[in-house]
Amino acid sequence: MKEGQIEFVQRRRFYHNEFTGKEKILIALHGYGQLGQFFFRKFSSIEDQIGLLIPEGPHRFYLEGSSGRVGASWMTKEWRAQDIEENNRYLLELISNIQNKHPNCALYLLGFSQGGASAARLYEAAPGLFSTLILWASVFPPDVEKNQFKENQDLHFVIGKDDPYFVGESREKTIEVYRQQGFHIHEFEGLHDIEARTLKRLLHLL
Repeated sequence: MKEGQIEFVQRRRFYHNEFTGKEKILIALHGYGQLGQFFFRKFSSIEDQIGLLIPEGPHRFYLEGSSGRVGASWMTKEWRAQDIEENNRYLLELISNIQNKHPNCALYLLGFSQGGASAARLYEAAPGLFSTLILWASVFPPDVEKNQFKENQDLHFVIGKDDPYFVGESREKTIEVYRQQGFHIHEFEGLHDIEARTLKRLLHLL
């Protein structure tokens, strides 16, 4: 690791459970305005069955005004290209450290909402790392080259039937974009959230 990168990694947060004895590790990227510690709780139904790694986006901010609750995001429009590059480098370093300690674990990658774009970019950078890519209630990022995902890869797009961010024609267009990329489409009864049964099915935990 080059000088300066240690501090770069240490100033970011991530949350995880015990990986020892687990055959699978899920790396899950949270949505806009969420924090890793609270996003981690959405996976409580599977934490005994699978390793969980929940990195936190590097940009933290007050959700309302200049005080109160804090959220995090993966990037803004400022220095967008540099943030994408740094996020990928940070996440790949983090995953490499996990792989060195647990080389026989299969890695699953999930991105929720804004985290879906970051997950797609990470998968594009190193598709061979992951057994499965799950993009959940997210827009396919325009900077990721379309038609570069292979049909035989394990790709999934998940969306709630009552998700307020995806309605009407925009919803159908979003689903069609993913379908054309070779993603399997999964809809569930619910809103803009992680749904436990669908998650378990995609991770082969049922």
